[in-house]
Amino acid sequence: MTPSNDFLDTVFHHARTANAFTNAPVAPALLRQAYDIAKMGPTSMNTQPARYVFLTTKEAKARLIPALSPGNVDKALQAPVIAIVATDTRFYEFMSIVFPHNPNATALFEGNAALASGTASRNGTLGSAYFIVAARALGLDCGPMSGFDMARVNEEFFPDGRWLANYLINLGYGDKSKLFSRSPRLTFEQATVVL
Repeated sequence: MTPSNDFLDTVFHHARTANAFTNAPVAPALLRQAYDIAKMGPTSMNTQPARYVFLTTKEAKARLIPALSPGNVDKALQAPVIAIVATDTRFYEFMSIVFPHNPNATALFEGNAALASGTASRNGTLGSAYFIVAARALGLDCGPMSGFDMARVNEEFFPDGRWLANYLINLGYGDKSKLFSRSPRLTFEQATVVL
């Protein structure tokens, strides 16, 4: 089944990184809906290590602002929601739930720190990419950001060290008048090899 052109336009072709937002609020139910769609995307061994902290109040955002690069402060404050995308370093504690047909799955990761760390990093990022696609499909605009002090975010929001910050996503309804021109993308020939 081929996706409709409208869907592809919404999620990819016409979707843009939002740098400014309107003041329209984002309903908490919409965040839940985006998560419930994104969690269905495949991750290796169904590990699902992506975690999210949604900052929706001025007080919550104020805790993040000192960790942001100066160029990201205004756009973050303007966004109705800032998502801290994190990775659960002990995702494997849920393996009996998410991968029940392999009773040894937890032990596989629990006894191998390098495997657990690599799996968490790759699949946490992969899972959160599904979240961006789901949010766009539901009509939200997204502004992913990596300009922040990760250690400060971890200290402020994840002091126990179980979850670790990966990147941030500003969420809301973008102000189309403040979009930048789309930057070029690499061609198929530049980015791929077919063997």
